[in-house]
Amino acid sequence: MSYCFNPTCTRPQNPEGSLVCGNCGSGLILGHRGREYRMKKCLGYGGFGATFAAVEENLPGKPLCVIKQLRPPVNNPDDHVYQMAKDLFEREAEIMGRLGNHPRLASLRDYFADPPHFYMVQEFVDGKTLQAEVREGGPFEEGSAKLFLRQMLPVLQYIHEHGTIHRDIKPANIMRRKVDGELILIDFGAVKQVGQIPSGAEGELTQFAIGTAGYAPPEQLSMRPVYASDIYALGGTCLYLLTGKSPKELEIDPQTGEIRWRQYVRVSDAFAQVLDRMLAVSLKQRYATAGAVIRALDLEPHYSSLSQGIRTQSPAPTPVVPPPPEEITSGDSQASRLAAAIRARKARALNMEEGDTDSGKLTQSRLKDALRRGKKDFAGQDFRDFDLQGETMVGCILTETVLSKANLRETILEEANLGRANLQGANLQKANLHKAYLSFANLQGADLRNADLTDAYLRNANLRDANLCGANLEGALVANDQLAAARTNWATKLPTGSKRANWWPL
Repeated sequence: MSYCFNPTCTRPQNPEGSLVCGNCGSGLILGHRGREYRMKKCLGYGGFGATFAAVEENLPGKPLCVIKQLRPPVNNPDDHVYQMAKDLFEREAEIMGRLGNHPRLASLRDYFADPPHFYMVQEFVDGKTLQAEVREGGPFEEGSAKLFLRQMLPVLQYIHEHGTIHRDIKPANIMRRKVDGELILIDFGAVKQVGQIPSGAEGELTQFAIGTAGYAPPEQLSMRPVYASDIYALGGTCLYLLTGKSPKELEIDPQTGEIRWRQYVRVSDAFAQVLDRMLAVSLKQRYATAGAVIRALDLEPHYSSLSQGIRTQSPAPTPVVPPPPEEITSGDSQASRLAAAIRARKARALNMEEGDTDSGKLTQSRLKDALRRGKKDFAGQDFRDFDLQGETMVGCILTETVLSKANLRETILEEANLGRANLQGANLQKANLHKAYLSFANLQGADLRNADLTDAYLRNANLRDANLCGANLEGALVANDQLAAARTNWATKLPTGSKRANWWPL
């Protein structure tokens, strides 16, 4: 079928191969610089334009593309509304061209004017929008919502690094590509270059440039968007995925203006805290950057073990030592405070019960006795060469603890906090380190064969010459260069859930 792109045509469908519309007489081929486009279907339309699925007629195979037609409400180049529409079109094309070919952005192929209309040709993405996906399949579970954020936050980070605010993040503008399931951001109609005076501040096109009700935060509705405005919109999109409802359909706290969304979904408290900060009405309380949200999501599975490090075991006041500058400091102030409190334990006495300590140092037998009595906090202690095989140390605080050459074979260290711990040369064969926190830990030369490291936090840990043959790292947070420094084999299960293709240790 050929589709007429004349806005006034009342019967736009035409037989395949037609050159002229049988109803209005308009041409059915849109040409520019030797390229010929034929509209096949109208994908959507609004007050200022329409979007079509089209083919490039003069290319082999007639590849599909998407053509956006901008229709100014007046046909007078001297009219301010026409000029605003032209500026809006040129701005979107310029920004899309500057962003280049990102794998999660629909790329720009061509743009041109054919007065009184303007046209933009983009990559065709075969798939469904997230809006359609939720309508057909129902709301997402927490795990799927987290995966959505992990896929889209780097896209926002990329856009913001190029000095651009999207201003219209919403489920209808994010498509899941059919061929590989990847999420693609498909619409840049409301983009704004940072530092630019908002177009249409007093004209008829203002509504086109603001964004979408429910997803646009207050500062954006006041025509003062910032990078964090996109964070709010992404949080609102996440709420839609979890509830199946637009944020504007949810109850609002009349005193704070915050969305009361928790009653509609069941998610973990830690993930709820992340969403609350993304959706904060106040810019001071909202995450300022996409990177800050990414770091918060990285730390979210470890909030419970991190929080144990700020328990006060004695009523006596203790000095707080400022954290070293190289430690993690992110936009997530709560996680930073927790980490700082844990680091401060190096300056404290352990306050163990009488008879447990000897000048602040625990012997191997006293350590085992303390574990049997339920003690958890052993931060900053020296346990080098200790034989702790098979011990249960679930949730223990071992921050900056020395465990070099210790025997931790089959030891249960699930959700233990081993931040900055020295585990050089330790035997951790078949150890359970599920959800353990190992940031900046020294694991050089450690034996981790067949260890359970699922969902462990290993960012910035030293894995040089660590033996990870047969280890399970599914869901772990660890960089590729860290894994490249360790020994792995065909049985090593990588964070993605796959196994290595080769049989030999690296």
